[in-house]
This record gives sequence, C-alpha cells and structure tokens, in this order.
Amino acid sequence: MRVLIQRVDWARVEVGGVDVGSIGAGLLVFVGVLRGDGPSDVERLARKTAELRIFEDSQGKMNLSLLDGTRDALVVSQFTLCASTEKGRRPGFDRAAPPDVAEAMVSEFASQLRTLGVRVSEGKFGATMKVSLLNDGPATFLIESN
Repeated sequence: MRVLIQRVDWARVEVGGVDVGSIGAGLLVFVGVLRGDGPSDVERLARKTAELRIFEDSQGKMNLSLLDGTRDALVVSQFTLCASTEKGRRPGFDRAAPPDVAEAMVSEFASQLRTLGVRVSEGKFGATMKVSLLNDGPATFLIESN
C-alpha cells in the first residue's frame, strides 16, 4: 500500500463537474493498493496518516498531527501510485490490486481514519476525478506498507 500525503490549506474533488468531496486545512491523502496488501496494512497506514506530525506548532516546528487540531482528510483512490516505471516509457500496473479489492481497502482506510477521530471526505472510486488543492508548504510525504 502506498499513501501520498499532501498538507493543504484546502482541497476538493469533482466528478463530472459536481463537487463530491472537499476539506479546508488538513491532508489530501492519495491511496494506492498493491496486490498482497491486507487489513493490517490498512490499519497501520491509516494510524500513521492520522498520527504523522507534519503540522506546525506555535514555535513553527512540525509537531502536530491530524489528531491535534481541527484539520480534515480528503481520501482519494489513486491506482497510479502502484505503477512500475522501471522498464520502458509506459507505466505498468501489474502490481495494483484488482479494483474490487482496492475499493474495499480504500473505503476501510477512510473508515479507520474516522474511527481514530478524523473528519474525512472522499473522492469517488473508479471515477475520473478533478482534484484541486492549495498545497501548504509544500509538504508532501510518501508512506508505504513494505
């Protein structure tokens, strides 16, 4: 499992011109599910995402997490995070989990964040989404299950 996290002032997802998810300050969280990922990967990375200390405290140090304030998460499925680019010029997606498995795991990831106390909005799995954001920092982090 790969989770790409961007600290944002705001973010939103549109599908067909309709806003399906949006947040103010918080994290835009892109989730890619790999073949072989399981429930323990989802739980561990959801907890890591919620607890990652990447927001500045009053002294300007990255000491605060999603759990320390009034920040939200926007979870967006992104199978392209599973791409292999080692060979040739066209990305390969053989390592990506099948869509039905990935959809369930991305949904469970969002659910795990909610269980931890994070307010969560979501994109629409399998849809062509337009993602808009104002990156804060920029601050972008990649966490992986392996």
